[in-house]
Amino acid sequence: MKTGLRVIKFGGSLERGGTLKSCLDKAAAFYREGSVWVPGGGDFAEQVRKAQQRWRFDDITAHEMALLAMQQMALLMHSMHRDCVLAGSIADIVRQLDLGKPIIWSPDVNELNQAGVPASWDVTSDSLAAWLAVTLVADELILIKSAEISQTADLNNLVELGFVDWAFPGFTENARFKISVVNKDEF
Repeated sequence: MKTGLRVIKFGGSLERGGTLKSCLDKAAAFYREGSVWVPGGGDFAEQVRKAQQRWRFDDITAHEMALLAMQQMALLMHSMHRDCVLAGSIADIVRQLDLGKPIIWSPDVNELNQAGVPASWDVTSDSLAAWLAVTLVADELILIKSAEISQTADLNNLVELGFVDWAFPGFTENARFKISVVNKDEF
């Protein structure tokens, strides 16, 4: 796999807070080559949560709908940075890496199901970004959040405080890449 590969996950709250575009601009300026951008689900995923509460459908359906929310965010991100390449699978990402353009991941539900990724709200786009970083043998995973992140917080603190999902430690326990969870203003 390509050395120097970074997976950068843009929290859904960046879209709600109006800072998504500026974070994408920073990523394009500083991490252009060898980066794969992962969208959060944002308000699209929140609508899935609300619909599940109202209609009481199962977690498998909610998981698939939340992945569609990430795909919608990927399209939004691409509309803001047309110089990026959209990729739906690991094979697509690998094919695009040599182009020198940032890649926006639009996750494929079938690929994630085949990989055994659980269909649960404990697995959010943070864990999916970690899964992608492990699968691509990335050198670094950066999670960009709207919330203020204490530089002294360890992974367990981040889970307890709700900055990353409950499944995240399991997806990163054997990771050989650097993990950074940063506030949008410190990115």
